[in-house]
Amino acid sequence: MSRRLVVIGGDAAGGSAASQARKRSPDLDVVVFERGRATSYSACGIPYWISGAVESEADLIARTPEQHRAMGIDVRIRTEVVGIDLDRRVVHWRDLAEGGSGVEPFDDLVYATGSVPMRPPVPGIDATGVHGVQTLDDGAALRAALDGDVSRVVVVGGGYIGLEIAEACRIRGLDVTVVDMSATPVGTFDPDVGEFIADAVRKEGIDLVLSDAVAAIETDAAGRVRAVVTASGRELHADLVVLGLGVRPAVRLAEEAGIPLGTSGGVAVDARMRTQAEGVWAAGDCVESVHRLSGQRMVVALGTHANKQGRVAGINIGGGYATFPGVIGTAITRMCDLEAARTGLSTAEAEAAGYEFVTAVVDSTTKAGYFPGAQPIRLKMIAERRSGRLLGAQVVGREAAAKRVDALAICIWNEMGVDEILSLDLSYAPPFAPVWDPVLIAARKAFEAVEADVRLL
Repeated sequence: MSRRLVVIGGDAAGGSAASQARKRSPDLDVVVFERGRATSYSACGIPYWISGAVESEADLIARTPEQHRAMGIDVRIRTEVVGIDLDRRVVHWRDLAEGGSGVEPFDDLVYATGSVPMRPPVPGIDATGVHGVQTLDDGAALRAALDGDVSRVVVVGGGYIGLEIAEACRIRGLDVTVVDMSATPVGTFDPDVGEFIADAVRKEGIDLVLSDAVAAIETDAAGRVRAVVTASGRELHADLVVLGLGVRPAVRLAEEAGIPLGTSGGVAVDARMRTQAEGVWAAGDCVESVHRLSGQRMVVALGTHANKQGRVAGINIGGGYATFPGVIGTAITRMCDLEAARTGLSTAEAEAAGYEFVTAVVDSTTKAGYFPGAQPIRLKMIAERRSGRLLGAQVVGREAAAKRVDALAICIWNEMGVDEILSLDLSYAPPFAPVWDPVLIAARKAFEAVEADVRLL
């Protein structure tokens, strides 16, 4: 009798796990349950579909259910797993379209349930017109709502998704206000970099209400959103509210089944993506990862990691061997015409991890200063005292600025010091960079700070 693999969740992690396991073990029976109507899609692309930069919902889908089925994978969309019985080795499912239910046996199980938007516990949070944006169905619902009688939008949360949605709404010609508890948007950046982001957002006509929290969402007589009230007492009129506060791992099923969670709140897994329950694997936004610099266990909701973790789980289930080596916090976004990226630790994160460090900040241009189209760029480096090892970097600037973070991520991954980075053989031509690339200038300045610090000891 063939082994049976059941996968809960058919997006990045679940789809990758199913595909890899089936590829490496052709006799394996694979069943994927997906509560939504699509599989293997780009959730990160939803704001750009809402803005119109991406024309069609279909453009966001990497692999359809039909394509999965052609590979021999039994994909069941609009079917929700409602329970896991580890003793009987079955999952209980419910057909959301037809209303039926049943059980499915498994030998191995992949838990890839993803995440759910954070919803602050304030009055009115469940009112009509309050939208979270996590799944493709969420994006479709928001897009349809924005096509209606909407002129004023309040976005709660100034992180990556919040600002991307704010920009999308502004492109659609709407009045947009972003409310965030932090003093600068995207709190994972240091404040001196965050100020650049705030200025760029305001220049696009988006109002920022910072260092303030949402206290309540007021509704009209019909139960629809009317206004957002902040902790400071401000009343922000709104026809629609979007939650951009980030996400939390979807672990309810795991908890109920007795699958252990980690200290971060995500499902605890080892390097091979095995949980502490026999024959149960987990991957994606619902699991915790280890930060390679701080050692902290954390949940990172990014499609890049979800695909890699799903691939690792699938390889191991299929009889191979693979491990997931951890994360270093690399992220990138574009807000209006400003690009921003980070990798490694921020100054606050480095302090929390117990590091002593120096910093260096440089302002330069993306191309040779005299070349047409040269744009400003700010690059910040955080280096460990004495050793000079690069701990973190942040980049903010105009077109062609932020992808420099990839080179710095490689440096951090390989534990390079700023003196080594200073000598890197980076490409140069006037249309692409100054003769001293901003990465090299920042490394030189960071190295000087390390040397000066050592002389003071």
